[in-house]
Amino acid sequence: MNKTDKTGAVYLVGAGPGDPELITVKGMIRLNGCDTVVYDSLSSDRLLELAPRAEKIFVGKRAGCHSMKQEEINELLVKLGREGRTVVRLKGGDPFVFGRGGEEVQALQKAGIPYEVISGVTSAVAVPASAGIPVTHRAVSRSFHVMTGHTLSEEGTLPPDFPEFARLSGTLVFLMGLGNLHPIVSGLMEAGKPADTPAAVIENGTLPQERFVKGTLKTIEALAEKAGIGTPAIIVVGETARLDMQATVKQPLAGVSVCVTGTPGFTKKLISSLHGLGADGECVCRLGVKSYLDSVAVADAYGKLKEYGWLVFTSANAVRLFFEGLGKYGLDCRSLGHVKIAAVGRGTARELRQYGFLTDYVPERYQVEDLAKGLISAVKPGERLLIPRSSGGSRILNKTLDEAGIPYDDVVLYDVEGQWREKERLEERLKQSRYLTFASGSGVEAFFDGLTEGERKALDGIRVVCIGDVTARALEARGRKADVIAEVFSVPGMTAAILKDLMNPEEEKNGQIISFPGKRKNSEEKEGKDDGNDS
Repeated sequence: MNKTDKTGAVYLVGAGPGDPELITVKGMIRLNGCDTVVYDSLSSDRLLELAPRAEKIFVGKRAGCHSMKQEEINELLVKLGREGRTVVRLKGGDPFVFGRGGEEVQALQKAGIPYEVISGVTSAVAVPASAGIPVTHRAVSRSFHVMTGHTLSEEGTLPPDFPEFARLSGTLVFLMGLGNLHPIVSGLMEAGKPADTPAAVIENGTLPQERFVKGTLKTIEALAEKAGIGTPAIIVVGETARLDMQATVKQPLAGVSVCVTGTPGFTKKLISSLHGLGADGECVCRLGVKSYLDSVAVADAYGKLKEYGWLVFTSANAVRLFFEGLGKYGLDCRSLGHVKIAAVGRGTARELRQYGFLTDYVPERYQVEDLAKGLISAVKPGERLLIPRSSGGSRILNKTLDEAGIPYDDVVLYDVEGQWREKERLEERLKQSRYLTFASGSGVEAFFDGLTEGERKALDGIRVVCIGDVTARALEARGRKADVIAEVFSVPGMTAAILKDLMNPEEEKNGQIISFPGKRKNSEEKEGKDDGNDS
């Protein structure tokens, strides 16, 4: 069906079992071209980033915690379609394998909304495979059978056809069945399955947090309870559960989960870098920018640009907003022809080049202290500086310039605000992860300002990584010391710091500086409380 002027289209896209790389190419294409994404709790940030221009609507379906009822989701999809939107309904696994995709299709059919179903890799196959269990194997299992783990009736009994299912040959797979593990195991044995039949329970399959236990029908409950296996989990029963075909090619950060904070550009680069080494990175607190271009102080600064001899930029965000303001106030590049430009680091200088400007000064070490010291030598007597930056900009710059008697206007161009994704899951995510990263003092402030007591306690069990000393000091001011401090103030530096920290578990690590061998030590550490993310 073709999209009309009045009616959009809805694509039900299977996101796969959890690992974002297991989405199909067709699913990626639909995400990249859509106007709106309607997604669940289990959808990866990396998949949502495939739809950079789309509105994201969280419907939060998760076992035991549905923020939106299925009927409401159906109505939302119809509404969006009628508004002429191109919508991706992103669903875990495959839309038609216990994903209630059929109900959504029926709602779209009834409303006359064009739709397409794009199959996904089902967890019924991918999760056992990730744990080294093939669902079929020659001479061992010639078939596999999938059943929802929500098998109990309202009276708490198994469905009447369960004995027939239990007597099937081959591998039995129960999705979403952990809460009913006891009745499932008991029912299988009562239906004739031998107590020594191999069985496995797999938690967070295909993800770095994956854990599993293997045993028999007789022992699997006790093993799962002892290991503390939680949801989401899959139960596998049959002879193939005895096999071990786990991958032997391992990335150095395989199985490591990292919570990332920072601006969108920085977090995307860091997550990509971590993923390249096998880690799972998720942005838990993204820094958004609140512009003050309309403020009196900013308007005044643009009105007297001819009075400044230097423009000093301490972040890429400041560059972007400054040039946006230039057009807003009826100015263009000609108004900057007389001005010299300084940048705190390579990333900020690179952003300036996007607007056609080269820097006159960048410190050898990309820190605000070095920027301030360098300006003392570079600025000529009588030259006034304009420093457009965030309200949380480091006072070190002011102190150094004041002591040198250099005149300047420090203008608040923007503020940094923390934007949470699924804040209600933060404590759980912190407990499941090995590292938490901060790339700026402003990131520290935004993160800690939103914490509950439980989330603060969860920080005791995670290793905190800071991009440099300035950020580490901001962290310590909040009552938490950094466990790892990158010596190279950049995405590669933070990645290397995590890698080295992981590779040296026997060392005493609290507060140690982790260097990036073979690289120079001057890279993008942002000023202590500014936006950061210069790299």
